[in-house]
Amino acid sequence: MTEEPQARDQQVLDEFKANGGAVGGTYAKVPLLLLHHTGAKSGTAHITPLAYLADGENWVIFAANSGGPTHPGWYYNLCENPAAAVELASGTYKVTARKAQGTEREDFLDRFRQSSPYFADFEQATEREIPVVVLERTQP
Repeated sequence: MTEEPQARDQQVLDEFKANGGAVGGTYAKVPLLLLHHTGAKSGTAHITPLAYLADGENWVIFAANSGGPTHPGWYYNLCENPAAAVELASGTYKVTARKAQGTEREDFLDRFRQSSPYFADFEQATEREIPVVVLERTQP
């Protein structure tokens, strides 16, 4: 039986918070952040654990959705409500999300392919273009 995504996310959230940002198992060597975002339709607060790529004071996330045929819900939420927050072991930071385009997008994709062991599989599993989202820090 496959675990429901919400339950899996909750386990990762609990482990992240209990261990100062460290998570084991599949995610042991993957840098994770907790994305605090607002539901596009519901207005409900959500927290989603995501792999990321550091870029200076910003963070870059990839709407791979494990190679699924649709974008993940958090992506639609950020399109509607780009004001969000990123939680790391070092603290929580306010951010504004924007979609990377062109050469910037391709550069981030190349870097993420090199650092993430799963991302290439996700790209091959889907026909859609995977959005790349830059979370620009808005608070020092």
